[in-house]
Amino acid sequence: MSARSTVFFKLSAGLAAAAIGALAIVSGAAAQATSSQMRGMQLSNDQPIQIESDKLEIKDPESKAIFTGNVKVVQGTTTLQAGSMTVFYKAEGGATVTSGNADIDRIEVSDRVFLSSGTQQATGDSGSVNLTTQELVLKGDRVVLSEGKNVFVGCQLNVQMDTGEAQLEACGGRVQIQLDPQSRKQN
Repeated sequence: MSARSTVFFKLSAGLAAAAIGALAIVSGAAAQATSSQMRGMQLSNDQPIQIESDKLEIKDPESKAIFTGNVKVVQGTTTLQAGSMTVFYKAEGGATVTSGNADIDRIEVSDRVFLSSGTQQATGDSGSVNLTTQELVLKGDRVVLSEGKNVFVGCQLNVQMDTGEAQLEACGGRVQIQLDPQSRKQN
């Protein structure tokens, strides 16, 4: 019988913002859907969003846009990189992703996912964001969440984006945490 190790914690606002921002900024509609929370985390909708990939395939009948090959999404100091990113949107009232008025439902990323914002970073093999339920999941053999010298390692990171609460799972192993005592704020 394998033991399952899990650690619960409140994700710092900066990394939660990086995760939310990097995955939600792929369209103006997604940014509008999370604007009040993003504003509180010092991400703003007024900064330009740049998306680069080797290929973009838009499948309007299936309500999805597929970015493949060296995908890079940047807004301000937030960066998301992955091998591929699929954006699923709701095609209500003739909305399309190319017109900029699509309502994003969820986003899936895979092939070496990297999130960065300032000094905070998260890496994994794949990830997803459900904008309806405000849940972010990052999975992999080794999911690493770090800020400076503080490092958390597991296999799955679950974040409730509206509260910033996070859960790091070890999936049969043990969650590993390395904390730098110098990172504590001095009073």
